[in-house]
Amino acid sequence: MEDGSQSDPLYPFALDELLCRSAGRGGPAVCHIWRHPNAFIMGLRDSRLPAASDGQLWLEEQGWTTAVRHSGGAAVPLDSGVVNISLIMPNSEEPGVHFHGDFERMYQLISLALRRTGRQVDKGEIAGAYCPGDYDLSIDGYKFCGIAQRRQSHAYIVQAFVVAAGSGRERAALVRSFYERASGGRSDADYPRVEDDSTASLEELAELGPDAAASFATAVKSVIRSGQTADGVARAAASLTMPTEEQVHEMISTLRGRYSIGPADR
Repeated sequence: MEDGSQSDPLYPFALDELLCRSAGRGGPAVCHIWRHPNAFIMGLRDSRLPAASDGQLWLEEQGWTTAVRHSGGAAVPLDSGVVNISLIMPNSEEPGVHFHGDFERMYQLISLALRRTGRQVDKGEIAGAYCPGDYDLSIDGYKFCGIAQRRQSHAYIVQAFVVAAGSGRERAALVRSFYERASGGRSDADYPRVEDDSTASLEELAELGPDAAASFATAVKSVIRSGQTADGVARAAASLTMPTEEQVHEMISTLRGRYSIGPADR
């Protein structure tokens, strides 16, 4: 949450990818909670829009760093008011487990973290919101969280971005402006039609105050710790091998090479 030493927005995604490989080889399940101060993360579909490079250039002129993520979902702006949660877990051995169950796990975690606010957290796509999906999380009809997934052979990652502090409307307006440029004005381009009044933050919706990001992250950690035992934590810690900085930066290079707006588009 508080490590601002990494300027590359793909750093946390690369770390997730490596921790997921570790979980698939017998390592522990991990909850990775992180923030990035100023990044605009595009989905694969966004990177293929007719004028994606124009949209990317416009963002960079506004001071945003940009990247294309390899998990599902569409464009999201990240800043210090957005809390990102990655649940990294080995594949279930239970037959018939559906990926919706993984999304449900994230929904339950976030709902429990917000229970003390007394606000009802709903799930279901919110019309006009950016990064739309069946597991949009909302309060009073305003989206504050989106959930995406990345699966490997033996483990998977469920990622959530939670708009905790600041203005949801301003973030939605930024995404809408990006799509206006990245679509090249083509009405047949495939992208979410974003409305400014679709999104709000937990600061606005649940009265968490200006320190909403820290308060929400603390609540998430409290929920997770409530289901742990000292012996279980010790066993998990003993089996956890953190990737080296060299491994993380190698993975960043791999991700950027595979998932980006190509030279021909720029």
